[in-house]
Amino acid sequence: MSDFFSDLEQLRLIMHAAGVVAGSLVAGWLLKWLAFWLLAAYNRREPALLAQSVLQHLSQPSAWFFPVLVLSFVLPLTRLEDRALEVARRLVETALLTTFAWGLVKTVDVVEDLVQHHYRLTDDDNLRVRKLFTQLQFVKKLAVTLIIFVATALVLMSFATVRKIGTGLLTSAGIASVIVGFAAQRSISNLLAGFQIAFTQPIRLDDVLVVEGEWGRVEEITFTYVVLRIWDERRLVLPLNYFIEKPFQNWTRTTSQLLGTVFLYTDYTIPVEAVRIELQRLVEENPLWDGRVCVLQVTDSKERTLELRCLVSASNSSRAFDLRCAVREQLVHFIQEHYPHSLPKSRTLVEAPDQPFTPAPIEE
Repeated sequence: MSDFFSDLEQLRLIMHAAGVVAGSLVAGWLLKWLAFWLLAAYNRREPALLAQSVLQHLSQPSAWFFPVLVLSFVLPLTRLEDRALEVARRLVETALLTTFAWGLVKTVDVVEDLVQHHYRLTDDDNLRVRKLFTQLQFVKKLAVTLIIFVATALVLMSFATVRKIGTGLLTSAGIASVIVGFAAQRSISNLLAGFQIAFTQPIRLDDVLVVEGEWGRVEEITFTYVVLRIWDERRLVLPLNYFIEKPFQNWTRTTSQLLGTVFLYTDYTIPVEAVRIELQRLVEENPLWDGRVCVLQVTDSKERTLELRCLVSASNSSRAFDLRCAVREQLVHFIQEHYPHSLPKSRTLVEAPDQPFTPAPIEE
């Protein structure tokens, strides 16, 4: 009979613990629902980017964090035995640390949304914004990595076995650091290069670069590599060390303005001044021209042709390329239509073989 009452008491304790756990989880979920319902109501009345970003990024982590948080407070009310209570406490602490770290990672996304809304990368004059976004992207990746690392370390160090292993590893930290240094020297050098690029900024997000003979824009900067979006939508992936150790062209280092050149090869009979006037007329009618530079010069004279160089300016590299193409096409059409005899030609003098050579008379 005593065994029956003992089993009944054990069952009652289990049901009580299950009820406390279920009730705390439901209470935590209701707390989360109420908080986000109030935030959504406020956002509908007075729309704000902060509220929208919190609703978007933190809703899912909060649905796990609040119930676990409430459970951590009421866990002693479960009346579990010391051993079972210790196991439950460890599980709840692990869940609480994990969900809290998840929420911190999503909070970084909220901060990123606020910064991106305040600064526009799509503006023409976006040098300051690109500097900020380059640093923001690197700092975000670093912050997320640190949050995950610290959370994982706290979870592992909450177990006595792991603490003992960590203490043993610390005694041989000198040897381990040397081994890890040799094994990960490339990764460490890339990480240091990332710090250097983020704060000295030889390149930034959306910079126009010419690397390995390829023209493209910086699409992404990670801890170890840079992704360059080539003009034909290919992607060129380069290690961070490349931009520290090797030369490359940065067309938007201090400004996006650029000069474009167009070379024309014509006959010596071309009226250069007429072509210069036509060039001025063409660029003034073209919206791609920024009004800074429009010059035509004879830069070379060869045995058969003259080399004419047209120098025009535009606000960025894409506009400069399109302007060069338009100027080249329209000037060629102008020469074809008005001065077709001045197109490049080869001249050949043919003498009759049976006609004797007669020297010119000498004037006295």
